[in-house]
Amino acid sequence: MKFVKDEFAFPRFLKFWRGVFKVSQEELAFQLGCSPRHVSRLETGECRPSETLIQQVADTLGLGKRDHNHLRIAAGFAPDEPGLDFNSREMNWLRKAMLRTLRALDPLPATLLDSRSNILMVNRGFVSLFTQQVSEELLAKLDNNFDFVFANADPEHEEGRADTLSAILMASQQAALFSNNAEDLQHIVEMEKHPAVPSDWKQRAAGMEPMASFRVQLKVNGQEENFFNVSTTVGALGPAAFLSEPRLTINILYPEDEDLDLTAVLREDARHPLLFY
Repeated sequence: MKFVKDEFAFPRFLKFWRGVFKVSQEELAFQLGCSPRHVSRLETGECRPSETLIQQVADTLGLGKRDHNHLRIAAGFAPDEPGLDFNSREMNWLRKAMLRTLRALDPLPATLLDSRSNILMVNRGFVSLFTQQVSEELLAKLDNNFDFVFANADPEHEEGRADTLSAILMASQQAALFSNNAEDLQHIVEMEKHPAVPSDWKQRAAGMEPMASFRVQLKVNGQEENFFNVSTTVGALGPAAFLSEPRLTINILYPEDEDLDLTAVLREDARHPLLFY
């Protein structure tokens, strides 16, 4: 079999799904209300589909949200992914799994975040460490991870902190360009106002590759310690893994000093609205 490289993926997806459901070009054209020639040209890449046609194809073939979004991405459109209520009854199994995961990570500080970096759950390690940084009252009010990072940003920042904030803002900016959601766009405006954000954050971030982890400094029993912030994605399989709901992230802080014993600061009396054990 000869494989021909084609940068435009939609033709391959359309032909694949026709084959899955054993629908001929003529049958699909009839159901779409267009000519067989038009379907043929879509599959050869001679013409590109509109958003309306992609929706019609997905409806005609009975594709689910994941595969509909794959079609959209393959055609050059942003995914159309409605938000998911993590606290709904249908998500009960996932909440239990995430709770067990966070608990198993103690004493390492860990949080569970949604696609907009809202904090959904925290573990005892997180509360124990961060009540050494801020008051319990302030910690209980901070329900967004980016807001939390910015709240702890010193205006007299180091270059490393400036780069971290720039990278976070760029990640939010690009997500907002995809979603075009007013809430996402307004969140960026609010973050930009923080005095620790450098005026050239866009230029800084443009020169940086996405970071799988970044270093943060936190106090442990009054002593400054370095931690690596590492994120693990909990999502669907396939090309839309980072775009399909439930799109969750577990943020974990690992001490740079491997001999640092966080068990010593783990508080059994830790309390937080999002600590569920």
